[in-house]
Amino acid sequence: MATWPRLAFLLALIFLSFTTPSESAVSSVDLGSEWMKLAVVNLKPGQTPISVAINEMSKRKSPALVSFQGGNRLVGEEAAGIAARYPDKVYSLTRDMIGKPIEYVKRLADSLYLPFDFVEDSRGQASVRIDDGVTVYTVEELVAMVLRYGVNLAEAHAKVGIRDVVITVPAFFGQAERRGLVQAAELAGINVLALLNEHSGAALQYGIDKDFSNQSRYVVFYDMGSSSTYAALVYFSAYETKQFGKTVSVNQFQVKDVRWNAKLGGQDMEMRLVDYFAKEFNNQLGNGVDVRSSPKAMAKLKKQVKRTKEILSANSVAPISVEAFYDDQDFRSSITREKFEELCGDLWEQSLLPIKELLTHSGLKADDIHAVEIIGGATRVPKLQATLQDFLGRKELDKHLDADEAIVLGAALHAANLSDGIKLNRKLGIVDGSPYGFMIELHEPDLLSNESSRQSLIQRMKKLPSKMFRSIEHNKDFEVSLFYESVDALPPGVSSDKFAHYSVSGLNDAAEKYSSRNISSPIKANLHFSLSRSGILSLDRADAVIKISEWVEVPKKNLTVDNSTDTVSNNTSTEAGTETTSEGQSNAPVNEGVKDAANADSAGMNGVEKKLEKRQYRVPLKVVEKTVGPGTSLSEKSLSEAKLRLEALDKKDAERRRTAELKNNLEGYIYTTREKLESMEGINKISTESEREAFVEKLDEMQEWLYTDGEDAPATEFQQRLDLLKSVGDPIFLRLSELTARPAASEHARRYLTELQQKVSDWEKKKSWLPKARVDEVLSEAEKVKSWLEQKEKEQKKTSDFSTPSFTSEEVYVKVFDLQDKVASVDQIPKPKPKVEKPKKNETAENGEKETSSNSTSEESSSETDPPSEEPVDSSNSKEEPTVDKNDTEFEPHDEL
Repeated sequence: MATWPRLAFLLALIFLSFTTPSESAVSSVDLGSEWMKLAVVNLKPGQTPISVAINEMSKRKSPALVSFQGGNRLVGEEAAGIAARYPDKVYSLTRDMIGKPIEYVKRLADSLYLPFDFVEDSRGQASVRIDDGVTVYTVEELVAMVLRYGVNLAEAHAKVGIRDVVITVPAFFGQAERRGLVQAAELAGINVLALLNEHSGAALQYGIDKDFSNQSRYVVFYDMGSSSTYAALVYFSAYETKQFGKTVSVNQFQVKDVRWNAKLGGQDMEMRLVDYFAKEFNNQLGNGVDVRSSPKAMAKLKKQVKRTKEILSANSVAPISVEAFYDDQDFRSSITREKFEELCGDLWEQSLLPIKELLTHSGLKADDIHAVEIIGGATRVPKLQATLQDFLGRKELDKHLDADEAIVLGAALHAANLSDGIKLNRKLGIVDGSPYGFMIELHEPDLLSNESSRQSLIQRMKKLPSKMFRSIEHNKDFEVSLFYESVDALPPGVSSDKFAHYSVSGLNDAAEKYSSRNISSPIKANLHFSLSRSGILSLDRADAVIKISEWVEVPKKNLTVDNSTDTVSNNTSTEAGTETTSEGQSNAPVNEGVKDAANADSAGMNGVEKKLEKRQYRVPLKVVEKTVGPGTSLSEKSLSEAKLRLEALDKKDAERRRTAELKNNLEGYIYTTREKLESMEGINKISTESEREAFVEKLDEMQEWLYTDGEDAPATEFQQRLDLLKSVGDPIFLRLSELTARPAASEHARRYLTELQQKVSDWEKKKSWLPKARVDEVLSEAEKVKSWLEQKEKEQKKTSDFSTPSFTSEEVYVKVFDLQDKVASVDQIPKPKPKVEKPKKNETAENGEKETSSNSTSEESSSETDPPSEEPVDSSNSKEEPTVDKNDTEFEPHDEL
């Protein structure tokens, strides 16, 4: 497994330069079904360049949960804390619900005993109604809440704001899921640099510290997470390129193929245990009771089953214990690893399907694979590892990567590479491909059959990002539909292979506008598509191309022997914001007839001639997305409304956290203060018994308010009551602390004043150049401090210990610190450099200079062939050369370090 010392050394090699280091930070988010991991790239001095962000519980992964309970929103660890008690109010699997039809989401929730209140929105997707029975949130909003929580953790970890993020997604995510996730990030105020396929994140982490210049290799990444499994075939190699004039080797990887089972994961094993123990409890209880009908009981059981499964990974037997499982009855049992493997018998064969398909379609054999890296939490199950080893014929599987953090760390490297503010010294080329192929179909009655039929647009594993172009001959408005390549390989939950629909208009108007002109060829409509770095396909723009041929009169050129031949001119002009190309020729075609020839001759007699110009016009067409159904993105209006709702929730959460903090501060002050009054030594010396009793009474009164009327008090009231208690308690504890602090400070001041006398004496012996006025100033200031201290100590002797002290230790230290600053400023005065007398000028040389100066005018006007005489000049009398700026000097080119 990767170790942190090795990672720290690697990071030192990876990062070379950066801009605005204190503000430059990006993040990666590995958003799973149950958990979320975050990594931060921060080049701030004193911090690790890449690190995994921890949450408020100091954990390296956070629950991907959001909850609404009692009018409050809870996210992450707070939501996890109430999941067993309120399973209907804590929403999980939000990532897997995005972009899905409501029927699929309901079946998924029922299979996991999740009692959510789903509502179908206008798109046919699932939204959730929270505990108030009125408010409904889309899945995009729930995911946005989880993402915002995660980025807040990353910002707290990096101590700077973060906006640019790379988010990892499973390869099987389709267009609706990817678009929905980008919109969720937009709602969270996050700029998505890219959606990175999970296998590419793992491949980046694997290859960043290796050298493939001598040997390329195939590596399989096998990942079984909570809800899905995939296997990716990646080819690592190297290529040579020029950098700073030198030939260097650069590593790269290409994802050759990826196959998956989107319905098989660690939670499937857990659910086998859940059903097993639920049946066992039902048999023990009898009376026909089925505990599976109780959401709260099932939530408790699922929580304990996770622990049982983890124990079985290292032990042959594991216990399970659920307190107050159902109807206040406890449940205790145990299970062997053998029984667990039997319960999951069919799952082991299913786990091999992705890697079997990978080898089948690639044509490779198991021996051709250099390494099989296993990642994902579920790959820790011994039976799964043994199944893979038997199929691949390997004694051991490769475990060089951290099973939990490899993907998020690789995604962080990708984020750094894409960021403008961070530069990588060590690069690793990435060639990932689209996990789905796509088709295009045009709709319009007059389209030719070969143009209206469904055609391939993008082949599976097409490189990301890419741009595509399609052109058809047509002069009427039409519509465009986009489809997945295969009906048998659709994203989970998708029932239709059609995922986008567009209308393209403006062709009718363009054809009518130019109908009176001589259109030389059929009008063409060009469609421009892009497959983004995030794997999202879109029709970006469309335009019509219209070619026109026209005879135009132009001034006749004077024909000579040199220019009497036919000429062809190419001109470019702009009309209505479109690019136009024209071509002309001096003579009309022969088939235009005698009349045109005569006209041309006549025009030539009058100084003009006709030329046939060919012009090309590009007319922008209007593209409007008309997608309907569960794959539809949120409208601009819905996005705006959602942003306002989330902003209101953020403000409410901030006020809630502030209120809770101030309430804790008040509660903590009451308890610690009461304990101090009862136990601190010396408290009787600085306060009277009546004073203490009155203060304790005030503390009791405030504590009673805190647990009654103060339960729903605002933040300001907690602060006011805390300030009121401190106004009574702070003077008491100040007097107590000054009993020992004040004498210690006075002793420190006297000791320093004594040391200062010795220091001044040393100045007189060793630093005689120090100005006497400055030394006297120090002595004068020291005398003032001494007098002040003596005066205050006399006053304190007359002051009762029950009263406010005449001076405090802090005042003494301030006086001493100010005096130390003055001493340091004098002590640092440097010794003056000795004066160096300039040598007397040589009279002969001086006279020579004068003579040279007087002859300068005549020398300037003399012939260049008669150079002035050169006389030697004494170097001691020569003038200094002007300083030359290094930036103005030409240097040899060199490699940057």
